[in-house]
Amino acid sequence: MPITVRLATGWLFVAVVLAVFGRRLAPFDPGEQNPLLSVSPPSGAHWLGTDQLGSDVLSEVMAGAGTALLGPLCVALGTVLLGGALGLLAGYRGGLIDSLTNRFADLMYALPGLLVIVVVIGVVGGGYWVAVAVLTVLTLPGEIRLCRSATQVQARLPYVEAARTLGLPAARIMRRHILPNIMPTVIATFLLDFVGALVSLSGLSYLGLGAPPGIPDWGALLQTGQNLLTDNPMISLVPGALIALTATSVTLLGDWLYDRYSVGGTRP
Repeated sequence: MPITVRLATGWLFVAVVLAVFGRRLAPFDPGEQNPLLSVSPPSGAHWLGTDQLGSDVLSEVMAGAGTALLGPLCVALGTVLLGGALGLLAGYRGGLIDSLTNRFADLMYALPGLLVIVVVIGVVGGGYWVAVAVLTVLTLPGEIRLCRSATQVQARLPYVEAARTLGLPAARIMRRHILPNIMPTVIATFLLDFVGALVSLSGLSYLGLGAPPGIPDWGALLQTGQNLLTDNPMISLVPGALIALTATSVTLLGDWLYDRYSVGGTRP
């Protein structure tokens, strides 16, 4: 395993720990406010300083990992389960199912994603989880197209023809034979969908359309600190760096997994 992938995996392990236990590990209550310490620079007591409400930035960053990573994980899981299933079915069955699935993907591609999310949130009056749901639907076309193409390649191979000749049901052929062989593509697109959702949801939180007020989130911290860069740049720089580091780490891991386990790659 290359050193870059090892470093990326190490950071992702830390990020998962922060997402699960960040609030408990935080040195202070992220919601605790102390106006006397408003926008103070890093110190021995507050390693990343405080924000305009006097809250500890390090605690907010640690607690915000859960919100920042849970939404993208839900988007990626929903996309890979729905889009993967539709792509597998369309690629193997073809015909009307394939045509309808392609028309749905074309429609989703034609929609301006960010504008759709803003309009839906404005009409429904929801927030973070509404954005997660809409983003999941808008991300489906990419997963559908990739899984469909990978399935069509596998469906033409002799082992699938042999399975059909033996009279195996189509569901079993797709589940037991084709799916394991397109799994590298599924895993790679899952990780890429996670990266896209992480950036998109962080951007929405930055615009005030994601995480609700009072809930720590890396994207919301970026917005909080944009006017305080001269007083305490850590409020924006640290969550921004963590978003970039997480996205880069997931991308590196996804590329390595695909190269290692795809057809023609290095086998374990």
